[in-house]
Amino acid sequence: MIFPKHIVPGLKTCVLAFLGLVVSSISGSSTLKAQDYFRAKVLDAESLLPVPGVHVMESPQGLRAVSDAFGVFQFEGIQTGKHKLEFSAIGFEKKVISIQLPFSDTLIIPLRSTETLLDEVVVSGTMKEVRLMESPIPVTVISPSFLRKNPAPSLFESLQTVNGVRPQINCSVCNTGDIHINGMEGPYTMVLIDGMPIVSGLASVYGLYGIPTALVERIEIVKGPASSLYGSEAVGGLINVITRSSLKAPRLSVDVMGTNWQEMNIDAGLKLKAGKHFSLLGVNYFNYGNPIDNNGDGFTDLTLQNRISVFNKWDFMRKENRQANLAARYVYEDRWGGQSNWTPYFRGGDSIYAESIYTSRFELIGNYQLALKKEKMFVNFSLSDHQQNSVYGTTVFNARQRIGFVQQRWEKKIGKHELLSGAALRYTYYDDNTVATQSNDSVAAQNKPQITPLPGIFIQDEFAIHQKHLLLGGLRYDHHFTHGPIFSPRISHKWKISDQLMLRTGIGNGFRVVNVFTEDHAALNGSREVIISETLRPERSWNIYSNLLKKLYHRKWLATIEFSVFATHFSNKIIPDYESNDDQIIYSNLNGYAQSKGAAINLEFNYSELIRINVGATFNTIERIESGQKTRPLLTERFSGIFAISWKSSNGKWWADYTGNLIGPMLLPLQENDFRAPESPWFSIQNLQVSRKMGMAWNLYLGVKNLLNFTPPAWSIMRAHDPFDKNADNPQSNPFAYRFDTTYVYSSFQGIRFFIGLRYSLP
Repeated sequence: MIFPKHIVPGLKTCVLAFLGLVVSSISGSSTLKAQDYFRAKVLDAESLLPVPGVHVMESPQGLRAVSDAFGVFQFEGIQTGKHKLEFSAIGFEKKVISIQLPFSDTLIIPLRSTETLLDEVVVSGTMKEVRLMESPIPVTVISPSFLRKNPAPSLFESLQTVNGVRPQINCSVCNTGDIHINGMEGPYTMVLIDGMPIVSGLASVYGLYGIPTALVERIEIVKGPASSLYGSEAVGGLINVITRSSLKAPRLSVDVMGTNWQEMNIDAGLKLKAGKHFSLLGVNYFNYGNPIDNNGDGFTDLTLQNRISVFNKWDFMRKENRQANLAARYVYEDRWGGQSNWTPYFRGGDSIYAESIYTSRFELIGNYQLALKKEKMFVNFSLSDHQQNSVYGTTVFNARQRIGFVQQRWEKKIGKHELLSGAALRYTYYDDNTVATQSNDSVAAQNKPQITPLPGIFIQDEFAIHQKHLLLGGLRYDHHFTHGPIFSPRISHKWKISDQLMLRTGIGNGFRVVNVFTEDHAALNGSREVIISETLRPERSWNIYSNLLKKLYHRKWLATIEFSVFATHFSNKIIPDYESNDDQIIYSNLNGYAQSKGAAINLEFNYSELIRINVGATFNTIERIESGQKTRPLLTERFSGIFAISWKSSNGKWWADYTGNLIGPMLLPLQENDFRAPESPWFSIQNLQVSRKMGMAWNLYLGVKNLLNFTPPAWSIMRAHDPFDKNADNPQSNPFAYRFDTTYVYSSFQGIRFFIGLRYSLP
């Protein structure tokens, strides 16, 4: 989906007041004309988008109807007089109204979302649709309304206020990044689009920037291994981006946002209908072309970017509501960062330094439910082609990765057992211009692309032991043609102590096969030589967790408290060594083990839909144990916290959002005799936004990002004045033999900026 479900937030009060007058006037009508049918349209009271699948019950005749893809339903043969209508739908509060017929126009019925009740449908924990509160696996759900509290042009930037999740900048020049979950590095996080593992390897470096938030219906986050269902890379957790459905999208939507740094982001979406099928066409364009160097180091503070993404999704209407959809997306990006006076003329030369990356990416995703009467069977498939043409100073890195994925899954309920089984095949083609894809011929090395088929089978049993106890067990078998058979089991238990109190516990195993060149940008920037000291073995992990959820209700407010403890044990962990040699990064399997353990707490509070507060904190202890010695990994924080405070006026026309995070110190990579601090300071990125509803379709918003104007020190880039190390060996000007280095980075150099935006939505 291209655009968030709730395009125009904050409309409940005024819409309900207006419609109340309409319904009241209808009730008072005494017209007695005959009426063969009655038609009405159901809308989300907050976004004014149509709500399909709403069940409507009428009395006293006992008529029933279900709203279609446009939220419309009708009763035929309905009699004149007074009628009572009852509306119910998943994710919305039940509603009962009285009407007086006849009534010639189409009546508009607004329904209130129950989003804050944490009862959304999720799929990531068990690979099948279940209500969030019924899932035996803890899943964090990020809604479009949450993303709009701090508008951002990409998924990477929008997750900075999710508890336990931290976007990490890995390069101070080209601003590559990854997403840490519970303090673990980005490669341990698997990113899915509609359940398909197509954002990995090469795409994990820049692919996260190419996912616009307007494409998102919701984001599901699972913290902890999910390899028993999703395979390699889901070691530390997964992020599943569920794209928007053409059935729920508005007919036309436009969102334009700009900043005083001259960043510009445009989202546009159009819903089309072909027969009984629906299509959503969306375009996202982001541009930043204004070099700024506020810290005076001679380098751009923010990478310049020119990016376009085109998205098209089809939802096909089939008998018995069987699923069938097909989506395609194309992304092209031109980005560069470096010395402020750089132009493409200097690309690859040694006179003016820059890191310039051209990215071209195509994705195809499909889901089809087989037409079987008694069985529920699905076929999912995806295809991605990612091309990267990049230059890091004088180092040229060209690469191409193709990932094909096909999966069949079968859902079957037998007594108290809900079984899920399936088979999957993932095919990865990878080629680049480095030694990673060269043959071992000592005489004349030749290019040898890596081709990796990875077949697997999985089975899962969800067993309802008791109405309050649910047990889930899963096992996956993958066969890697280099590393052999790999088993990934997991088991989870949910204890529903009461309707307001729930305890989830579990243990699971994960595995990951590493590609250094596509996952660690520091291996590519040319400032250090890459040394692989041994044949790298796949990493393995065991994770155990316990999650306690408590809900508190009152007539005017709702609160949810969630507390989690977790621990992960790693073997064969691959560690980049920055410290043995200032000019090298040495990769090897850890001769020992690593562990991550911690706790997280999160509080959500909602008062009469006017005030919402979300506060969370995560505490981590991450360490490596080798030869009896404990060391702390680089760029891993021991504490992270988030907050989001939202206020809405009683008339629904104004609302404000204050969001931010707090990040604790991290160890940073240093050179010998380095004068820079070994740890990052405590820092907080805070944002403020004010929005105004203008009419039924328009929404104006403006605010400030990085309100405290926090940026890392100006000297974070070592020897920025000599990026090619031409004078690095001069003992007089460089007595400590420092080398140009961009790896000392923990946050963006982009300081305070102001933004303004305008949204339009036609239901």
